Amino acid sequence: MCRVIDLQQAVLARNEDAARELRAALTARGTVAVNLLSSPGSGKTALLEAELVLAGQRGIPAAALTADLATENDALRLARSGAPVKQVLTDGLCHLEAAMLARHLDGWLPDDTRLLFVENVGNLVCPASYDLGESLRVALASVTEGEDKPLKYPTAFGLAHLVVVTKADLADAVGFDEKSFLANIERVNPGVEVVFTSARTGEGVGQLLDRACAVLDGGAVHRPVMGVPAAGHHHGPPQTAGHGHSHEGGHLHSHGHAHGAPAELPLDAS
Repeated sequence: MCRVIDLQQAVLARNEDAARELRAALTARGTVAVNLLSSPGSGKTALLEAELVLAGQRGIPAAALTADLATENDALRLARSGAPVKQVLTDGLCHLEAAMLARHLDGWLPDDTRLLFVENVGNLVCPASYDLGESLRVALASVTEGEDKPLKYPTAFGLAHLVVVTKADLADAVGFDEKSFLANIERVNPGVEVVFTSARTGEGVGQLLDRACAVLDGGAVHRPVMGVPAAGHHHGPPQTAGHGHSHEGGHLHSHGHAHGAPAELPLDAS
């Protein structure tokens, strides 16, 4: 058992090194990466497509990389937005890793990209432990999945900088208890902002883009209590000192300011 634990720690430590290198490379060129985590069928592809369309309308250079075990269905859907899209097939691997992401970005990511949305493999277990060099980690859950999702997957929701609820238009039909869900989120990630969306009706569409643009413009992100390092060790997304958001607080707004010319991106993190 000790050898297994040691191996797991070594793998995570190696991933953290690759994530730091990738984050530095992305930051140097003025690109913010957004890591999207959810269960299969949560509706994150539909929401991401709507956000990419809006980014195009606002003149914000955005791209998307989507990962699945098989099929290119998600990439085909996202490509309808007009944004650059790449599909990664993981051949059975249940999550992306930083070095893998860097290899797929190398030679593909357009130079002017300011927002890179990474749609992780549909899974709330394995991806939760792997930092991908993102500046914003988002955990998504649909109203059809139940109010106890944050308690069942505390790492995924506990390390998130933002929580997005999808399919909000179905809340009444499935008896979704919003108050209970928010209380459960507060238990695993005190102070994290929760936004409600529906790609079908348009409710909340643009809020994810707004939050990503705020980080792009230098805004601080929520600091999850679970992500605070202990004794110098840390696994998970970066923890930028900042402030928590109330669930019903004011919204950030995207600015779409032009940024300086992108630096060359050394993405060989393998």
